[in-house]
Parts: sequence; structure tokens; C-alpha cells
Amino acid sequence: MAARAVVLWRHGRTAFNAAARLQGHTDIPLDDVGAWQVAEAAQHLAQRHTPSRIIASDLGRAVQTAGALAELTGMAVDVDPRLRERGFGAWEGLTAAEIEERWPDAYAVWRAGKDPQRAGAESRGEVARRMVEAVTEHAAAVEDGGTLVVVSHGAAITLGLVELLGLDPATWRGLGGLHNAHWSLLRASHRDIGPAWYVESHNLGPAVAVDDWNAGVPADAMPSSTADALRS
Repeated sequence: MAARAVVLWRHGRTAFNAAARLQGHTDIPLDDVGAWQVAEAAQHLAQRHTPSRIIASDLGRAVQTAGALAELTGMAVDVDPRLRERGFGAWEGLTAAEIEERWPDAYAVWRAGKDPQRAGAESRGEVARRMVEAVTEHAAAVEDGGTLVVVSHGAAITLGLVELLGLDPATWRGLGGLHNAHWSLLRASHRDIGPAWYVESHNLGPAVAVDDWNAGVPADAMPSSTADALRS
């Protein structure tokens, strides 16, 4: 038994996302724009993939996101705390400016791409390892040729993807993050060399400009010329 494809889907927007605050393990719901994003994205995702199983982080924003796809597909949602966002400890709920003001030295280390030593915070490697453990385990339990949908968080998905590709999540920075309610598609490589998965597509979502997506403006509410251009 093994999945042929894995969809890594980031949750929709929250109030912390809108205010550029670190979320980490803080459990807050989707805001109104996030709920709209998830409804739009779930429709597009369901048109392209029939999930064999849906697994979500146990944080509410991920469970809410997964629920939109589950409702469309008739699937249940299972939760796995290993899919949680990276824990940021005392920095959670703060903006970058607030962190820099309170912890200037640790902030400088973080901005330099390293892991400052902070109580309650996870390193990039720790997050990557738990993500890969969860994805690998659940993918192996899917019927042959099926699709696993994993609903998680921005940093956790990026770090897990890097590890799945056989790269070092502590140092490699060649992969951009996902927009809210966007996803990446992995395919099983079935090769004797290299990583077990390869990225077929990254940062996929409905054909809406990023600024409009973040503002909750659907494509059919734009001028027709703009909407047509985005769909082409």
C-alpha cells in the first residue's frame, strides 16, 4: 500500500496572518477571508484530485481547512499533531518588529537563517523530521495509486518539503512558501536513486491575483478583462 501523490495544503488566513504575527502552536480560527479562501480552494482542489485520505494538523485552522474539502468529497478528517506549525515559544503572537525590540540578538540570529536558542521553540530540523515522519507514515497507509491530502502550516510544509527532497532544512533556502489555502503536489518517484518524492507543482491555488486573494476578492468580482487574464 502506498500513495501515488501527496497534496500538502496550507490552511486559510487567520487574524494573525493578516497582522503578520507569528502563529506557531497558538490555536486561532480562520478569519472571514480565510474561510472564503478555503471554500474557493477546496472547490479547485476537489476538481483536480480525489483524496483517498485527508490528514490535518490538530490546530483548529488546519482542521477547518480540511473540513471544507471533506464536505465536498465525503471524506473524514483525521488529525495528527506532528503536522502542527513550527513552535516559536514566547515569540508567538508577536510581529517581527516586536520580536526585534524584545530579543534583538536572537532576532538577528533568526534573520540570518539560523536557529536561536529559545525556550519552547523548535528548530527547523525538528519540525522537518516530524513532518516527514507523519507524511511518510500516512502515505504508506494509502491504497496503491491513491492521493493523500495533508493539511498543515506554512513553515511546517516548507521544512517538510525540503527534508522530503533530501535537502538540509537547517541551511537550504531554495523553496518559497505557500500562500494561504494554496498547496504543493508531490509524486512518488519510483526510482532507485534520489528522494522517494518529487515536486510536480508548488504554490497552486485558484486563479486570483495574490493581493485580491489576500483581500478576499473572488475572480468573478473583478473586471472581466482582469479575470480572463488570470485564467489564461
